[in-house]
Parts: sequence; C-alpha cells; structure tokens
Amino acid sequence: MARKKNKNIRGPVSTILFLIALISIISFILSVIGFQGNRTYVGNGELETSLVVVKNILSFDGIRYIVGNAVTNFMNFKPLAIMIISLIGIGIMEKSGLLNAVFHKFKNVKFEIVIFLTILIGIISSFIGEYSYLFLVPFIALMYKYLNRNPVLGIITVFIGITLGYGTNVIFSYDDYKLGLLTEQAATLNVDPNYKYNLLSNIYIMIFLTFLLSFLGTISIKKFLFHKFPKKQVSEEEEQEISKKGLLFARLSTLICILCVVYMIADIKLPGAGILLDRKGDNYVAKLFNDASPFKEGLVFIITFILMISGFVYGKISNNIKDSHEYSLGLSKNFENLGYVFVLLFFSSVMLSILEWTNIGVVVSANLVDFISSISLSGIPLIILFMFVVIVMSFLIPDAYTKWELLSPTVVPLFMRANITPDFVQFVFKVADSIGKALTPFFIYFIIMLAFLEKYKNDDKTETSIYGTLKLIRPIVLLLGFSMILLIVLWYVVGIPVGVGVSSTI
Repeated sequence: MARKKNKNIRGPVSTILFLIALISIISFILSVIGFQGNRTYVGNGELETSLVVVKNILSFDGIRYIVGNAVTNFMNFKPLAIMIISLIGIGIMEKSGLLNAVFHKFKNVKFEIVIFLTILIGIISSFIGEYSYLFLVPFIALMYKYLNRNPVLGIITVFIGITLGYGTNVIFSYDDYKLGLLTEQAATLNVDPNYKYNLLSNIYIMIFLTFLLSFLGTISIKKFLFHKFPKKQVSEEEEQEISKKGLLFARLSTLICILCVVYMIADIKLPGAGILLDRKGDNYVAKLFNDASPFKEGLVFIITFILMISGFVYGKISNNIKDSHEYSLGLSKNFENLGYVFVLLFFSSVMLSILEWTNIGVVVSANLVDFISSISLSGIPLIILFMFVVIVMSFLIPDAYTKWELLSPTVVPLFMRANITPDFVQFVFKVADSIGKALTPFFIYFIIMLAFLEKYKNDDKTETSIYGTLKLIRPIVLLLGFSMILLIVLWYVVGIPVGVGVSSTI
C-alpha cells in the first residue's frame, strides 16, 4: 500500500510541469474558440473598454516567447533576489548562536502561545508586503527549531498568518495606499467627485479581525496540524555557547542601527533626516514606500545589514565566531539544503510568465466583472457574490493590485449605488483576495514555502507536494475564511463604523 501511495504523489517540480502543460492546452483551446472579454479601465479621465483575448502559447509567437524569455524572466525574478539577500542575514544569526540565545528562554512557554504569536507576527508583518514571506518563513522555521518544535509546523503557520494577514492588519500598508488610489479614482469618476480615500477608514475592523484571526488560527492549527508534526530535538552538535554579555551588546548594536534607520526615514528638517524618503510623495506612507523611495528599494538590504551587525557582535563576544573565515561561512549558513528552491523558482517563473502571457487570468476576470455588473443584487448577497468572484480571480491572478485594477472601475460605483461605501468595498476585496491567495498553486510564495518545507522535513514520512500541502492547509484557510466573511456580514448588518469616520454604508 505504501508503495502505491508514493507513486501517486507528484513532487512539486513535476506538478509545475504538469500545470505548464495544462495552461498550454487550455490556452490553445480557448484561443481556438475565440474566448475573450472586455476590460474596463480608467483612461483620460473617463471609463474606457478594450478587448482582451486569450493567446495561444503553443503558437509560433508563444514558443518564441518561452524560449526567448525563460532565462531573462528567471534573472529578473524579484523573489529570488530578495530571498538570497534575506538568507544572508538570517544565516549569520544562526551561525553566531544569536537565535539560539534569544529563543533559549522560551522553550518552556506554552505552545499555544507560540502559535498565537506566530500568526500575529505574520499578520502584522504583512505591512511590508512580500518581504515578510522571505524573512519570516526561514526565521520562524529556525525559531521553532530552537524551541524544540517542528520547523515544518512553524513554516505553515506563518504562511497562513502572512497570507490571510493581507486582508487585515493593525498597521495599514503601502498596498492599502495603492489600492486606495484606485478606489478613489473609481469613486470620483461617475459617482462622488468629492470622495477621498482615508488610510484609517478600515482601522477598527482591521484591528478586531487581526486578533480574531490569531485566536481562531491558534485553535484551528492545534486541531488540524499540531498532532501531525511531532517535536524536534536540537542535536548536541547544534548547541552553541550562550553569552549574556553577547546578548546585551547585540541588542545595543541592533537598537543603534534601528535608531539610525528611523532618523533616515524621519520626515523632519534636520541634517541627514529623511534621506531614505521619496520627498515627492503626497503623504508619509507614499514617501516611505513609493517605487522611487530608497527605503522601499533598500528595505531588504537594511534588514540584512542589521542582522549581519548583530550576528557579528554576538558571535565575537560569545566566541561562536572565531575569525573572519567563520563569519564568511556563516553568511551562507542558511543556504544549506536549499538548492531545491532554485529549481522550483526557475520552473515557477516559467509557469507564471506563460500564464501571464496567455491572458487567461485577465480574460476570465473580465468576464467575471461583467457577470457581477449584470446581476441586480444589493446588500449581503452582493457582498458574498463579490467575495466569491474575487476568490476565483485570485486563483489565476494572485496579485491584489492587478485584480483591483480590473475590478475597481466597475465594482466601486456598483457598490456605491447599492449604498455601500468604497472604503468598505476595498476591505471586503482585500479579505477575499487573501483567502484566494492561500488556496492557489500560482502564488509564488506558496512555492517558496514548499521549498522550505522540503528543507526542514528531514526524515519525516510526510511528502512535500503541491496538492498535499494545499490539502493540509485547506481546512484551516476555509475555516478562517468563513469566519472573516461572517464577520464582514455581521459588521455590515450592525452598521458600526469600520474605521475613522467611515461606516459600511453611505
């Protein structure tokens, strides 16, 4: 029976190759039958429509695209570069023994508290966007390792926290700002020319949902996953010298680095202050996270640099790092057994570029938008239908901004005419987007999670596969997703404010 079961389990790479073949066949069929859609967007201050068709990747043009861009797409694959830089800092933290020293005191903490904090940290960290995955997934794996818990459980837990945290957070993010600009543009075009999006417009429901998700997530993970991943003991050769003096100086060096960064992003008129901001931004969030902001572009380097400094200080004082050669080796510590991730990322970059080139996601989404606008619904039925459509769209287009570009010109006015505020609509969209992203194999950070699961599973009997991992997390995501939908409906029915000066209804 065991042999038969193993034969039926496809590894992630073979599954990705299967998905590439499936996308190619679907693009051929949809292209032949002429599947198309009308995309609505804002151009020249008014609504415009363009025809979008599915392109056949098996055509001469498609084959030329695959062959000519496979290497280029991988070289320009942003998650790869961010991951490499982030692992440098985390590696020296591990090699120096700093992580072991920090987590040593918490080995006897009740594990429910560890799970709760993992989810909460994941949700809060989502305010820095995709960077949160590439720092927290390997970091939490090491945290669980030093707490004598299974790193695989930690990886899955933090992935769920970050992904569902995209729908809510105690801190608004640059994504909120970018989505808000689209919301404001759609709302002012044909409905309310005086409307202005407010970053605090959903803060009350965001804070409430953050802690609700952390609480319910802890319960569901303990029920569905906890028993599947037994404790891991840190072997004796991994034990490192713990130095209280080293911890003190590491904390001081970290604090000094953070204060320097805070000064360089402070929007004040002092020499050197604010040099990492984009001064052209119309508010502080834009100045901090605009594409032209040195802080945003250098955030990964900043975090890695701070980790390198604190790891070096602790390693030298504790004598876990004896010379520059050991320090250099420590920088690559976290790359051990991680060659698999580069293979996965290469084939994933090919798969995602093909999916984008074919326009399958855009055409399907355009037809779903037309479907929403053609049905006469309002209130709760409209909200639920909209969330279902966004979840379906997220399966093919995980990126929130791309989806909101497709949806907002039609959906925001539709909801406003149904007496629902644009701010609440945007929040509903974010929640549905987060649920959908957690359930699709086309989300690149799901693939990265798989690579780290493979790295830390060691001798576990559990197989790392796309289908198996989705099946593992699906009950938790669906339970938490249903809870978020229920909360949104209740909030709408009760009619209490969702944020500062904003309710769910107009």
